[in-house]
Amino acid sequence: MELKGIHHVSALTANAKANYSFYTGVLGMRLVKKTVNQDDTSVYHLFYADVVGNPGTDLTFFEIPRAGRTYPGVSSISTTSLRVKNDEALQYWKQRLTEHQVEHEDIVTENNRNIISLRDPEGQRLKLVSDETNKGVEAGTPWKKGPVPVEYAIVGLGPSQLTVNDPAPTVKVLTEVLSFKEVDRYPSQIQGQPDVIVFSTGEGGTGAEVHLETRTDLPRERPGRGSVHHVAFRVDNEDELKYWKDRLQGARLPNSGLVERYYFKSLYFREPNGILFELATDGPGFTTDEDPEHLGESLALPPYFEQDREQIEAKLEPLDTKRD
Repeated sequence: MELKGIHHVSALTANAKANYSFYTGVLGMRLVKKTVNQDDTSVYHLFYADVVGNPGTDLTFFEIPRAGRTYPGVSSISTTSLRVKNDEALQYWKQRLTEHQVEHEDIVTENNRNIISLRDPEGQRLKLVSDETNKGVEAGTPWKKGPVPVEYAIVGLGPSQLTVNDPAPTVKVLTEVLSFKEVDRYPSQIQGQPDVIVFSTGEGGTGAEVHLETRTDLPRERPGRGSVHHVAFRVDNEDELKYWKDRLQGARLPNSGLVERYYFKSLYFREPNGILFELATDGPGFTTDEDPEHLGESLALPPYFEQDREQIEAKLEPLDTKRD
């Protein structure tokens, strides 16, 4: 049994309004769910994705209003990739990022793919990766009503980069416990550091990769606004999730057990370097409680929070996500 690829990535923001403005207005992603952090209902949890939030397209943010800055380091998910259709799309993005005064680098080739590295206004480390030569997990479907033409739009999540001091324990979990296989290596951008190792699962390709970077020159990351909280990998259904729970227990990896998130079911655990992994089911998805035409326009609450809606809304700063 194999994991199917990246399910979602969850990061931290200190400002939901500014975050919404950037990821919808500049990056052109669709807000498919405006809800709350189910472990702390006093703050927002925002989901940006393709047209309906298909698995493998969701970049999500927990709002922590007083979050401090991030001090980058090891034991971290250090970069999140976003897929675009081809190299032509990267040319479009190079111009768009310049026009919107977004901090970014030039187009370069990394692991035989063209990419652009950029940062959001809070320093979130992102890459746009071209699917020009990609084969593997299918991309998502762009939202036609966004500000970015569909032929250039973001179509899903690409590889997640993990940065560690000692790769061996992480490699062991990826390959011996989870279903990843080493498929490639490429030179580190930091002189004197080992090659970055590429791991792939399921059908492979940009939507199913983890890139493991070794850094012996950095302290442990101190997360804050602009850091990544966890990466989630795709599981087909609840029965398979139970299989993975048993597998983790057999490997003596402490885990959360199955957790109900309403839009999917989850399982959480930390690998030995302290990075938080989630396994999440593909369904039931984000259209289970909202009309696909109006996803993300209202505060959506799972049924088990609905009786507390008035108190929950009273604690949240208003966030207008209504679209024309």
